[in-house]
Amino acid sequence: MNALTIKDPADLLSFIGHTLGFWPQESLVCITLDQGKVGATLRIDLPRQPGTELPYARTVSSYLTSDTQASSIVFALYTSQPCQPGQPKPHAATIAALTGVLAENGITIREGIFVSDDTYSPYDSEPGQDISLPISTTEFSRVNAEFIYRGSTIEPTNRIVLPVPTRDADHAIAVENRMNTIRAQAPHQAALQASQLWTGMLDSNDFPTDEDCATLIAYFQFPHIRDRLMADIPGINEPPQHILFAQTATAPQWSRVEWAQQLLLHAYTRTSPQHAAPILTTIGYINWWEGRGSKAHQYLQLALDTDPGYRFARLTDHMLGAGIIAGWNTNKNTAYRNGLNMP
Repeated sequence: MNALTIKDPADLLSFIGHTLGFWPQESLVCITLDQGKVGATLRIDLPRQPGTELPYARTVSSYLTSDTQASSIVFALYTSQPCQPGQPKPHAATIAALTGVLAENGITIREGIFVSDDTYSPYDSEPGQDISLPISTTEFSRVNAEFIYRGSTIEPTNRIVLPVPTRDADHAIAVENRMNTIRAQAPHQAALQASQLWTGMLDSNDFPTDEDCATLIAYFQFPHIRDRLMADIPGINEPPQHILFAQTATAPQWSRVEWAQQLLLHAYTRTSPQHAAPILTTIGYINWWEGRGSKAHQYLQLALDTDPGYRFARLTDHMLGAGIIAGWNTNKNTAYRNGLNMP
């Protein structure tokens, strides 16, 4: 992918929308920079209670400083809260606290954008100074046009919509039959056969047959096989435990990771409720790898809706709740991102 250049606020907002995949609401979005190169992108809900600005700023800073090469940031603050004439921008105390905490860590704020429901403007414009532009102007930015050309879209919200499963009883029976066959095999042999099937799908350009889908779904029901299959996704030849926790020196093959997610969503449409949790949890885990924490949480909650006792989904959701970031996203050379520069 050729690098693009962000030249103005419309480009920046387009980049944020396409990177996140949705238009943020009541959110602070920060992007780290190193010598004009875009690094990590963080989206976090705005604080809801007054008096929490400093703890909030420290939390945001802890995420941003995980990018050890960051020297500055840009931010966009999205809110429906209106600007009052002659008054500071909404959440001014939050931005002031963040400015101070980041300065303590040697990071400066290069630019800020205030984004309302219909307009955007520089965050540091003088109170009462109206230099806002309509949000619709971002549709004509060069960055937006390039992302659309590459097939990217921006959804109105980050709420995920799952494809409708077929609920075919024959699919559930087929999965159960294959699970019985797997139980009769030696664990190592079953894991090896599962890996061969899965890597064949990942290397293919076509969706698998219903028969192969049933077999894949059956393999994902066994934790030791599931972990092996998850470690196969990024296409990295390093220890599986390093891959699962995104702690490898080698960057994932992100196009392969995205294809794995499409394959799993395809498999989901052929699952029954009793078999869906491992598939949904793995999709959630992939979103965590990609730095999409809010979407990862949604997939994990959907997995727990189908099976409240599914331990892997619960543990993964606790990991997200603790603010643990996938290691790949703390390094610009391994992070899931698009190639853009800022002048």
